[in-house]
Amino acid sequence: MSRAEPLHLRARWIVPVGRPAIEDGWLRIERGRIVALGRRNIAGSGRTIDLGSVVVLPGLVNAHTHLEFSDLERPLDAEGGLPGWIARVVALRRARPTGLEEAARLAASLRAGLAESLRAGVTTIGEIATAVPRGGYPPVGPRLRVYREALGLSFRGGVLPGVVARDLDRLRGSAGISPHAPMTVSKALGRALLRDAAKRGLPVTMHLAESLAELAYVTGGGGPFRDLFATLGAWPADRPPPVLPPSEWIGRLARARRGSVVHGTFLGEPPDPTALDRLARHRNRLGLVVCPRTTRLLSGRLPPVERFLAAGIRVAIGTDSRASNPDLSVLAEARELVGSGVTSPGEALRMMTSDAAWNVAHESLAGSIAVGRPADLVVLAPSGPFSDPLDAILHPDTRVAATLRAGRVLHGELPRA
Repeated sequence: MSRAEPLHLRARWIVPVGRPAIEDGWLRIERGRIVALGRRNIAGSGRTIDLGSVVVLPGLVNAHTHLEFSDLERPLDAEGGLPGWIARVVALRRARPTGLEEAARLAASLRAGLAESLRAGVTTIGEIATAVPRGGYPPVGPRLRVYREALGLSFRGGVLPGVVARDLDRLRGSAGISPHAPMTVSKALGRALLRDAAKRGLPVTMHLAESLAELAYVTGGGGPFRDLFATLGAWPADRPPPVLPPSEWIGRLARARRGSVVHGTFLGEPPDPTALDRLARHRNRLGLVVCPRTTRLLSGRLPPVERFLAAGIRVAIGTDSRASNPDLSVLAEARELVGSGVTSPGEALRMMTSDAAWNVAHESLAGSIAVGRPADLVVLAPSGPFSDPLDAILHPDTRVAATLRAGRVLHGELPRA
């Protein structure tokens, strides 16, 4: 079928997000974009495919992940919490090959992660990249916002490191910037990164308040992270760390056109009690991304999403990576939150669609089904009869039947007309 030929998709339910669900609904796609949607009687000529008893959603958005770890079969050991886990991540990276062999491994891992994301119904990704392949990311797959990550405690100021600037140039319109975390980014490096983000008009993201050990280190210079960094030779143990607490980083991140805080599990807790209030004051520019199963693994709890929502913050869902998670399914993350009573089904839906798209600064292209938008869609097939589309979406037996990006089927298949 030519992309220029109009295509109507009919479904038991179409859930646009931001407006009521449409029972016995249809949508019309032309040249990869949605040009009309309605209920029952289809308007206009063209090919029609009846998808049957399914739910059609906007393509899901994974607002935070690290695809470089997509070649791992299982998460790394979480003994010792976040500091212990980070030590294993460092060991893993140091054990990797170098040169062309590592470039090939990274490219294969990225392809694997993008393919898994499509199987999970994800059409937009907020990706954290410690390196960008010379040839860029694979051209076919989910829409990307690639945050070039940087870290370092010895940076003293000056221009942005050349390798970071080069990667940002390669990414062009999909680029973002990510100072890694408060305990790994010096004030000087953070200043350079965020200055460049403002100059280029790029969105930013940063891991903040992920553990109590982090707060202990950035507010007093002690705790497990001081021991870890001394062991790694990352910073002399007898010198104070040139770092800032989460509350200070929030004010700096808010200078970007759009930004997000990742994890935030301990925002507002002593010894940095003002951080959550500061984030709420900047909620028109800054959102928050939670990774529920990763937080549970590394902190022994789920993120306090109800506190974030009560503060008026746009909350999104991410999967982090296969180094801390068994898969890249945002549906599984949403089911974890709803099943634990942390969020309602409607809140979870927004967290993996419209609010997630806002967090990665792709809200004009993703997160809802609307006339004029790209036809980025996921078709969900429940295992049995259903009357409430939200129940069907979040049921653990519901499967992803097809994933479409700009009207093209990139995973699964649609019935024949």
